[in-house]
Amino acid sequence: MRFVLAAGTTRTAEIDGISAAGASPDLMAHTPSADAEIVEYGRPIRAPIVPVSPSGCPTPAVITRAVRELIDFETTVIDAGLVRPTGAPTVSVGARHGEDIRETEPVPDAKEVYEAGRRFGAALPDDEVTVGETIPGGTTTALGVLTALGEDVGVSSSLRENPLDLKRGVVGEALASSELDGGEAAGEPILAVTSAGDPVLAAVAGISAGALESGTDVTLAGGTQMLAAAALVRHAGIDAPLGVATTSFVADDDTVALDRACDALGLELEVTDPAFEETDHVSMRRYVEGEGKEGVGMGGALALARREGVEMDSVRDSIIEVYDRLDGDSHEP
Repeated sequence: MRFVLAAGTTRTAEIDGISAAGASPDLMAHTPSADAEIVEYGRPIRAPIVPVSPSGCPTPAVITRAVRELIDFETTVIDAGLVRPTGAPTVSVGARHGEDIRETEPVPDAKEVYEAGRRFGAALPDDEVTVGETIPGGTTTALGVLTALGEDVGVSSSLRENPLDLKRGVVGEALASSELDGGEAAGEPILAVTSAGDPVLAAVAGISAGALESGTDVTLAGGTQMLAAAALVRHAGIDAPLGVATTSFVADDDTVALDRACDALGLELEVTDPAFEETDHVSMRRYVEGEGKEGVGMGGALALARREGVEMDSVRDSIIEVYDRLDGDSHEP
């Protein structure tokens, strides 16, 4: 089994109030690069930060790394539009960072990124691949893609209070800028990403499509961004079995209607509850309060732990070890 992490950026994240994937807009640009390093090495190497929300919620990369230290799965990081360098080894799909989706064609290279991802996915030697993502602002671009495709699927948020009205307003401006009506990109996934998406979605959809076409089992590890990636795969005409593994934090979010969305897209859903409420440690408390919810393949990593018979109390202990190690570094959360 291989864990693939697509890491990239979109300037949509710079819109005030859109994302909590960083303590400030300036630091947010480093988040995907730092996330890749934490998953790969257990700490930042080149990135100057450990990503946290403005209120101190640590990146889900801590949880994914904690699981990796328990079951040691192989990882591959995809540079899907990083704007800051990462010390993690990466595979390039030729992506540049995404622009603000309110601009015309925020992802002009969507077709090239999708096709490069598709070739990569088709060449994977693994029987099974789990695909995660890290991109601040990604739930807004996911909503843009879903709206362009005509899919009535809600999106979650890394913030405690989901700013849905703000996201819908941004998506409305994005479609107007690209002269698209909602649903007008149905059956045209590249158009949807080019007009209202981000490079990570193009890469994840391409990797998933290529892997599925070559007979590899694919699980999309994440929340509503992965629903958008799945929708892109379906609108590309690929109806092979496809799974989504996410957390109970997303499943319990009423703004998503996760079961209905998975049914509509023909997805097999796996939800893992890490029972973070059983500890008051800072690394997990903010998640219980409604922040974070998903990201960096967290739901997929937790599902892998459960499949391997690892108890969630062991996962929680490992999370504390990873967090405390990071907290002791010069890169303080």
